[in-house]
Amino acid sequence: MKQRTLLTWLAAALYFVAMIGIPTAAFSVATFGDAQVVMAADDDAAADDGAKKESLLMWTYRSLGPLYSFVFLGISFALVAMGFKYYMQMRPAVNIPADLQAQFEELVTNRQFSEAYELVKEDDTYLGRVLAAGMAKVASGYDKSVAAMEETSDDISMGYAQGLSYIGLIAAISTSVGLLGTVHGMIMSFQVIATATAAPKPNELAGGISTAMFTTMVGLVVSIPASCLFLFLKNRMDRIVFEAGTISEDLIGKLLAAASKK
Repeated sequence: MKQRTLLTWLAAALYFVAMIGIPTAAFSVATFGDAQVVMAADDDAAADDGAKKESLLMWTYRSLGPLYSFVFLGISFALVAMGFKYYMQMRPAVNIPADLQAQFEELVTNRQFSEAYELVKEDDTYLGRVLAAGMAKVASGYDKSVAAMEETSDDISMGYAQGLSYIGLIAAISTSVGLLGTVHGMIMSFQVIATATAAPKPNELAGGISTAMFTTMVGLVVSIPASCLFLFLKNRMDRIVFEAGTISEDLIGKLLAAASKK
């Protein structure tokens, strides 16, 4: 558990560094040639300009401001933590273990029904819980057993779906925060225009426009992976539910067939 927590925090840190560092690197590469031309033309002027220049990383932070920076950082950490949690939790091998199927079939074939029930009752996997619910109703017939398994499967899948909905919520929130920052930044720029006694300089408007653009960009950088992750995990959950239902019904059918033999 400690190792998973450490990996979660490490992944979140790497995600945030990539989110800021990749645009920084791209901007640096794009402007490198222009910087060389300026330095060749006038070394003294370039030196003065370099003293005034600001790195894209610091410009990004200043444009976002402490509020948006910490909001997006918190959203990014939440996305990585929940994504890692449900990715590990929704692996087919974890929910539908092959060794459980093999042991259950072997016990049923040997007509060790009590041992088979104890096996699935003590198993906390998706398949184990579904089979335990079905075996509890097996005396009432196949249809009752299948109905009990479907009810248990619905309860488990609902818990998964509720957890995944938070990832979808993150995708929506990050886009909304980006839109809020866009409106906020444009209001800041219009405020400069409205309160200026003369025509405002471009650098006076740049602060608000930068806030508008950077919040939109970071919001999309968080929202797009969150949406993809949500759909990926949802499809995986649907597959697990389908496979667990098919396998459990087949195993219960084999149990009833073995029980009917004399």
